Amino acid sequence: MNTTHKWKQRIGYALGAFGHDTYYVTLSTYFIIFVTSVMFQGAGKDTARLIGIITSLVVIIRLIEIIFDPIIGNVIDNTRSKYGKFKPWLVVSGVVSGLLLMVIFTNFFGLAKTGDDLFIVLFGIVFILLDCFYSFKDIAFWSMIPALSTDSNEREKLGTFARFGSSIGANGTTLVVVPLTTFITYLFTGRHEQGAVGWFWFAVIVGIISAGTAIITALTTKENQSIVRQQNKKVSFKEVFVVITKNDQLMWLALSYIAYAIANVATTGVLLLFYKFVLGRVGEFWFVGLIATITGIVAVPMFPFLAKKFSRRYVYLGGLIMNILAYAIFILAGQNLLMVQIATVLFYFPQQWIFLSALMTITDSVEYGQLKNGVRNEAVTLSLRPLMDKIAGALSNGIVGFIAVAAGMSGSASVSNITQRDIHTFNLFAFALPGILMLFAGIVFFWKVRLFEKEHAEVVAQLEAKLTNQQEA
Repeated sequence: MNTTHKWKQRIGYALGAFGHDTYYVTLSTYFIIFVTSVMFQGAGKDTARLIGIITSLVVIIRLIEIIFDPIIGNVIDNTRSKYGKFKPWLVVSGVVSGLLLMVIFTNFFGLAKTGDDLFIVLFGIVFILLDCFYSFKDIAFWSMIPALSTDSNEREKLGTFARFGSSIGANGTTLVVVPLTTFITYLFTGRHEQGAVGWFWFAVIVGIISAGTAIITALTTKENQSIVRQQNKKVSFKEVFVVITKNDQLMWLALSYIAYAIANVATTGVLLLFYKFVLGRVGEFWFVGLIATITGIVAVPMFPFLAKKFSRRYVYLGGLIMNILAYAIFILAGQNLLMVQIATVLFYFPQQWIFLSALMTITDSVEYGQLKNGVRNEAVTLSLRPLMDKIAGALSNGIVGFIAVAAGMSGSASVSNITQRDIHTFNLFAFALPGILMLFAGIVFFWKVRLFEKEHAEVVAQLEAKLTNQQEA
């Protein structure tokens, strides 16, 4: 592959990641904010009950769907088309999931206001379809890395470009969500608030970006056809879970990362509530997006250098330590804005390092599993990364809804209604428990994960030699 095509592929993949994470953060974080704030305006005393039903429904649907992710990965792995096995799923699912996102950011033609059973049924059907198509897109997109290159260095570059794009997408969304939804609401209603119309057009913009960038990625990438990827054997559904569980390095990394991911999204999902009800400065929330965007822009390009100098192992562990320190400062900060901003920097800065370290280790476990089990499963193996984020996102939906209600931060609540007990409840679930989860993630990673740069190079060399001998025999 020539240098020009490499750069075209890296940039195209980065743009796809930008749109993909814009969608992810909207669905996993801001959709529930929409539900708890404006979806049920006019429902009267039923508001809390309806919020509870919808948040529970979202969590249940996403958790049930998660068990099908490896099967979705297997469907993608077994796809044979002139466009490859990833692009058809990436494009079709990107367009459909984008359209369905626009639908769930409505009150379903007023049905949400009445609390009608028909609303709950329709919402459930639409959300199941959305989650299904989103899963195909998510797995197809992130599973492309081992297919685009078998070289660890090029994979790190692809992953770094992708994470740079996703960082701008996710954190940029956080930066603009409040001013954009407020501005659109003002244009339509003349009111300075985050109204239903503002949230709807925000979802329209996100849906278009997600679908459009998926198409760009499909047009600018090309699958690698090295000897390592020349495998025609199809894996049955029954074999999928056996293949995954036999890959011990994949399993240990998954346990560590899922603990981190749950902690991370539990905190990011309620930071808006923190600024609105604890600090009483919702207008300053844009600063969180600014910090997250700047730290992402600075941190992502640092990853290849840090990984080369210290190895991915210590980059991952160092990031977890920074996050645990951030939690301690959040709890002690109270209403001190400066301390909160320092904690925010420490919280967001290492996110990209942790993600990339995990992504590269999962990617390298494709060859590890192929050498160990004799079968190459790119999409099935990489499905575990989005699967873990979706578990975290689903639980985050439930956590945000629970905290909003338990801490008195839902419906028409204001800063004046919040008690010290409410703040303690918030700190427990937003900062203390996530800190314990991150400590657990670090312990598992330190003691059990062993597949890093040097080890992967040895695995690839053994695999190439084995496959060459088989061809010659």
